[in-house]
Amino acid sequence: MIKNRLILTGLIVGLLILICLIWIFSRPLQTQYLMRTINRNLIASEYSGRLASPLDKPKGNFNLLGYWYSIVDSSDTMFVFTVFNDGILIPYGARISVTGEVMEIMPLSFHARQVHENIPESFIRIYKQRIEAGVQPR
Repeated sequence: MIKNRLILTGLIVGLLILICLIWIFSRPLQTQYLMRTINRNLIASEYSGRLASPLDKPKGNFNLLGYWYSIVDSSDTMFVFTVFNDGILIPYGARISVTGEVMEIMPLSFHARQVHENIPESFIRIYKQRIEAGVQPR
């Protein structure tokens, strides 16, 4: 009985370790696919900026989950994150200036543009404040 429980526990722990390793080692591939998808959506929405390459997490006390990208022909960066609203993950991008100020927060998909009108402005302001508080000027 105890032997079976130990085997089951070992199997579960082994699977969790394997999943974590796959997640860690596939991160560069995830960032490239995400960048390509976002650039297609930016073209479709007729936005002039394009993402150039993934960046490392900035220095400072930053605790939001997301990806950082440089922007083509600009010294600004973009932080790509998701907002959970009504059971749906909505992708957003925050364009951040060199001084660490959030210049704009934009929806990054067709569905996000449709749902964006229903999200309260105060909700977006909270994300803006959290991003600005965690980013140190470069």
